[in-house]
Amino acid sequence: MREQIELEHLRELFLNAPESDSTRILAILGSLTLTATVLWLVRRRLLREEHTHIWIAIAAGPTLVSVIPGLLQAIPSVIGAWTPSSTFFFVGEACLVVLCPNFAVRLSRASVRIKTLGQELAILRTRMDEHQAYTSAERR
Repeated sequence: MREQIELEHLRELFLNAPESDSTRILAILGSLTLTATVLWLVRRRLLREEHTHIWIAIAAGPTLVSVIPGLLQAIPSVIGAWTPSSTFFFVGEACLVVLCPNFAVRLSRASVRIKTLGQELAILRTRMDEHQAYTSAERR
């Protein structure tokens, strides 16, 4: 019983620990840098527009958490986590678990499509070479 009380007290200490201003500023700068990078990649056509909303949402999460005071402490309290940092990393891992299979499926589809296109190109080149050989033989 005493151990449970001590653990609850320790959890409250973690949840009520003051936020560092330097950490908040670093989080804001990091998320704004990610947002700017995503927009730059879209502008240079290195990232397709259909993926932009996903990456902007991922960058908006840390921005909201770092801009709104107390939000980082409120979320772990609601879900029963021990520390804000563990909650933050858990949400990041959850995003990766959702994104990785999505991109793996897209990559698999693209690989099959590239293989099919390569085969079709080889067939077309063979037919073109046969046609050129046939027309040059007719001219002789």
